[in-house]
Amino acid sequence: MLTASPPDVRVIGIVNWIGFWTLYAREVRRFMKVSLQTVAAPVITTLLFLAVFLLALGGAGRSVGGVDYSRFLTPGLVMMAVMQNAFANTSSSLMISKTQGNIVDVLMPPLSAGELTLAFALGGMTRGIVVGVAVALAIWCFVPIHIEHWGAVVFFGLSASLLLALLGILGGVWAEKFDHIAAVTNFVVTPLSFLSGTFYSIDRLPQNWQFLAHLDPFFHLIDGFRYGFIGHVDGTLWISAVVLVACNAGLLALCFSLFSRGYKLKA
Repeated sequence: MLTASPPDVRVIGIVNWIGFWTLYAREVRRFMKVSLQTVAAPVITTLLFLAVFLLALGGAGRSVGGVDYSRFLTPGLVMMAVMQNAFANTSSSLMISKTQGNIVDVLMPPLSAGELTLAFALGGMTRGIVVGVAVALAIWCFVPIHIEHWGAVVFFGLSASLLLALLGILGGVWAEKFDHIAAVTNFVVTPLSFLSGTFYSIDRLPQNWQFLAHLDPFFHLIDGFRYGFIGHVDGTLWISAVVLVACNAGLLALCFSLFSRGYKLKA
């Protein structure tokens, strides 16, 4: 008489690659399924910003730091789209899972805190990069784009999307309702983005305000990314790189700690 053998025990190893990839793929498919809202809408919004600053406010024909204003403005607009969408992806994913009660489906599988952190963060980074590329291609139809330093574009683009994805994780874990996420967006992300030199050079600011601008981590994101396009910086490039590495390392450690403790995730 034949008897069924018991199922084999799956050995996961140090990293649960299958679980990690599954969670990351879920995050990517989640925003790609509604790409009209998550990709196309930011492109339209950014083109409206471009039209307002170049046409309605008379930006066409002006120069900033010896560079045509349209070329100066373009990297900031692309970076703002990257940051806002990386933040939105991770914060909304966690918030929806918490409000619908299916966050347990993420916490029950054998995924470590590090795997959860990186899977969510990479999902947010992917959306930010996809939107950034789409926005750059759309702007290219109206404003010539020339990249002077590819290394700076890649480094600061990835650093920005990672930083905002991690901020989105923190916001999604901390928030108890969507109003809390809106508060973080309205009182943290948007002000820091608009005051970071996205639409202007901080050289135009008074000396005291320039000092405050350098304390804004988003300024270092914008400034380094813009350097990759036009070869001009308002600050110091290596300081910007160090600030971003330090911020991302601190946020990674904090997100890891929150997932390890199950802060506001486990009943």
